[in-house]
Amino acid sequence: MNFLRTRTMSALLTLGAGALIGVLGALSGKFDGPVFHVVNVVFSGGWSWACFAFLVGYTRKSKVESAALASSALAIGVVVYYLLKWLSPVAPIGMTADGMVADGVSPGIVFWGIAAFFFGAPMGLFGNLARIPGIGGLSFRLLVPLIVYVETTARLKMEAATAGRFVELTWSTIRVISVLTALALVGHVVWEWVRSARGREGRA
Repeated sequence: MNFLRTRTMSALLTLGAGALIGVLGALSGKFDGPVFHVVNVVFSGGWSWACFAFLVGYTRKSKVESAALASSALAIGVVVYYLLKWLSPVAPIGMTADGMVADGVSPGIVFWGIAAFFFGAPMGLFGNLARIPGIGGLSFRLLVPLIVYVETTARLKMEAATAGRFVELTWSTIRVISVLTALALVGHVVWEWVRSARGREGRA
């Protein structure tokens, strides 16, 4: 009974985290300050939402639970995000608010909510598979840094000129962090392999 209660509470907290991230992403654009601007830029990209679903899966032991919770939590977060954007539209940094922006959010609630639900499942599963130690889970652990790098590179090529210097700097910084993260993940696996090999030699 206690086990079931613990699992239920953990699942509810995960779903609540999805809603909280949606609120944070939607309302960050309503406040001034560099921290709020960075949060607004981060949640305007798909990689941050993919990272959330991935982390949900990473924290679960069951593959089925990882996929289901990541899917549901991501969908809740995206729906809350777009719903708040629709109710209180805020122009993204570097853009002007107009009727098209506000009118385009309402259909996006349904579209992106459904997309998040189906996209969250594989990301949650990949997060669970990333728990595999050593080189077996390395390719899954590298997935989020790869998504971050590809998306930020595309944004820098297509949108940086019109988005403004602050947004360009934020995307560039995030891209550098993604590269450093990938190198750290690979380096950790290499170090573990070398240490394991030395241990086998010592025992021999």
